[in-house]
Amino acid sequence: MSELSHRAPTDWKTDAMQKRIRKRYRAERRFRAIGMAAVVISASFLFFLLATMIGNGAAGFMRTEVSLPIDFKSAPLEIDRAQLATRGADLALAGAGLEDRVKTAATAAFGAKGEDLIAGNAWTAVRDAIKEDPNLLSQSAHIWVPASSELDAAADGGGEPEFRALVQQLRERGALQSGFNAAFLSRADSTDPTSVGIWGALKGSILTMLVTLLIAFPIGVLSAVYLEEYAPKNRWTDLIEVSINNLAAVPSIIFGLLGLAVFLGTLGLPRSAPLVGGLTLALMIMPVIVIAGRNAIKAVPPSIRDAALGIGASRIQVVFHHVIPLALPGILTGTIIGMARALGETAPLLLIGMRAFIVTPPGGVFDPATVLPVQIFLWSDEVSRGFIEKTSAAIIVLLAFLLAMNALAIYLRNKFETRW
Repeated sequence: MSELSHRAPTDWKTDAMQKRIRKRYRAERRFRAIGMAAVVISASFLFFLLATMIGNGAAGFMRTEVSLPIDFKSAPLEIDRAQLATRGADLALAGAGLEDRVKTAATAAFGAKGEDLIAGNAWTAVRDAIKEDPNLLSQSAHIWVPASSELDAAADGGGEPEFRALVQQLRERGALQSGFNAAFLSRADSTDPTSVGIWGALKGSILTMLVTLLIAFPIGVLSAVYLEEYAPKNRWTDLIEVSINNLAAVPSIIFGLLGLAVFLGTLGLPRSAPLVGGLTLALMIMPVIVIAGRNAIKAVPPSIRDAALGIGASRIQVVFHHVIPLALPGILTGTIIGMARALGETAPLLLIGMRAFIVTPPGGVFDPATVLPVQIFLWSDEVSRGFIEKTSAAIIVLLAFLLAMNALAIYLRNKFETRW
């Protein structure tokens, strides 16, 4: 036998082989470096986004107030105190000229531009104080009222130099204070940036997402079960599968047009209602849930089915007692992706009228409402600087809602996860 027949199949010590090994190692190091760089760049963009939103939105959660001296003793309001205990107290105080009295008091206290230092709805703070203590109508008092958006911006270090000087003067007099604006989380929309709130849009989002989940999840899962476990393999099921895959990639505005035509035009459901928004978004995310559900069901080992059938289980028992529980983590993953997409959608909801100016939070799924993404869109189009801060604050609330929803879904997915 020749000498070559006694040599190892691969001689790792030759120069050519060592060169190939070094080249391979260099390629691996480059790939690892590129991957690490991609992670760092992605994390940097995410950090920049969060830092920008938190930096701009922190001021949106704060409220600046001015101590307004007002004298009702020397010039009392023409109002019957008995009316303050009735439901018509707000109208009675407004009809008595309380708003003009507040503006006059601001001018007397802070000079000719006193009205520019208080918010347009500052008189409502005085109104609430009078309703709480009617004795204010017979005495002089200092009442904290919301500052104007210009003064509020100056208190945060921005705004015009003239207002920044006024902020310094008011602080020296102890007539200016800033604190957390709890009303931002409990009020609805308003034309004044100092009195807007996010609760109306947040409640609308919660109701819309609830309707979306209750419709899309059961129908999507049952569709996936039928297509994977029961449907015969023929040209019709192939056509259905292709259609579902195509629907998952259809632009969201198309589903808005569908909701406008079917739910509003044909069925006559109430416009701007969370019910219609939930139905529209359910149609949009259902293909995603069906595709994820089919993949999760397909991943269940056939031995599970065979074992269950071998001990006498029926076909439906195999599916609902064994296959679906094992596939549930994958199904929930698809649901998380679909719900996250639905939460951030704006275009389909604009088409069905959920961009209305809503000053009262919805009481149910049939009441007019808006949602967080649409509210952010509407505020971003406002000219006032105060709305810029509120827009960033609303984005923070939206991200917090998204994280809370995803955290709950991930918890449920991990809880039901089964390993074999």
